[in-house]
Amino acid sequence: MKIFNGRLATEEYMSTHSLTFSTPEMNLKKFALWLSEHVVNKEKNEELPRLFLYIEEKKDNNDGNSVSNDNTKPDIDDTFRPTGAVIDMYKTIDSKPSDNRYCLECGNKLKGNSKFCINCGTKQE
Repeated sequence: MKIFNGRLATEEYMSTHSLTFSTPEMNLKKFALWLSEHVVNKEKNEELPRLFLYIEEKKDNNDGNSVSNDNTKPDIDDTFRPTGAVIDMYKTIDSKPSDNRYCLECGNKLKGNSKFCINCGTKQE
């Protein structure tokens, strides 16, 4: 069974195109046009729509002939993963602050990410 790998196509498109001043509707239209552009298939040396480059053959691991329903279901993971032009904006340091923090001035117990003491207002380092 042949299946369209939409995630791979989307990731490639997003990494090569700027999203500046674009609405979701405009992005979708541009993506659809990008998929329909004719490109040269390097394997067969023929022109075809870019969409065909993202169609993959999926086989079941058991007998190699049929495809299970789990493999044909779309990936609906909607977690945000920055790509392309915005990837640098979302870089963060993944360090978990200590749960047991106390104010340097008054000794009040603080949350791990507190910048100021809620009791005395002293800036925490």
